[in-house]
Amino acid sequence: MDQAAQLRNIIKGNAKPEHLSRVITVTSGKGGVGKSSFAVNLALHLQRMGKKVVVLDADFGLANIEIMLGTRPSANLADLMYGGKTLKDILTEGPEGVGFISAGSGIKELANLKREQIFYVLHSLVELDDLADVIIIDTGAGITDSVLDFVVFSQEVLLIVTPEPTSITDAYALLKTLHSRQEFETSQTRIKLVANRVKNEQEGKEIFDKVSIVAEKFLNVPLQYLGCIPEDQEVSKAIIKQVPLLQCNPSSVAALSMIRLANQLEDLPMNQVQEVKGIKKIFTNLLHAKLKK
Repeated sequence: MDQAAQLRNIIKGNAKPEHLSRVITVTSGKGGVGKSSFAVNLALHLQRMGKKVVVLDADFGLANIEIMLGTRPSANLADLMYGGKTLKDILTEGPEGVGFISAGSGIKELANLKREQIFYVLHSLVELDDLADVIIIDTGAGITDSVLDFVVFSQEVLLIVTPEPTSITDAYALLKTLHSRQEFETSQTRIKLVANRVKNEQEGKEIFDKVSIVAEKFLNVPLQYLGCIPEDQEVSKAIIKQVPLLQCNPSSVAALSMIRLANQLEDLPMNQVQEVKGIKKIFTNLLHAKLKK
């Protein structure tokens, strides 16, 4: 029996969790655009709204989330896979109860797992669906395989773009590469653009128009505009202090904009939110794709 067949049998043998998490993947075409900062503050606000939120830091080796939360984890996803740790062992509690998981190098090594390890990881991920209402995946930046693996299989993607020409062109490059992936289906993934560090609302809308027009014309990839966040020095100050902006300066213009965008995400009518399938579905599809290579 080949690995793919073994995986199918393992998945069929897993009981479906009673509760499934809403998964939001935050990504960008390049680094330095404020992606991780937005992911952290989005998580904090959703937590304050009564949701149990977990952030999966999939930005391998850079540990951005733990730095911004000011909390150092004692274990990561690789320890779950190879070190005998449980999911609760690697789930670290951050500010105001926001949970987060550092991926370490774990995701890169998923395809090398033995049958028993695959079963253990999937069983653990079912538990994560039970523990969280919302899971926010903070990907790395760019168009590496590890970034695209998450974006391809996510139902809800937030694409962070700034006014810099390189950010706009790299965002399009990400969408172009995403479109070339056989597994990607536009009907299964909603991509919402967030314009960050803009001068005003008009500039934010112009950024969206630049990206969305070419994405729909040449790639047939529809985008939605979630909104914009103005340039604000308070964001950098919060990062230096290793405190989320919503705690450090909740009345700053950037913080108020992040709150507004988080509220918009939470208030989306049901016909604009894909059927919730949980984190297990994403990892199952990711493993399938890796085992086919």
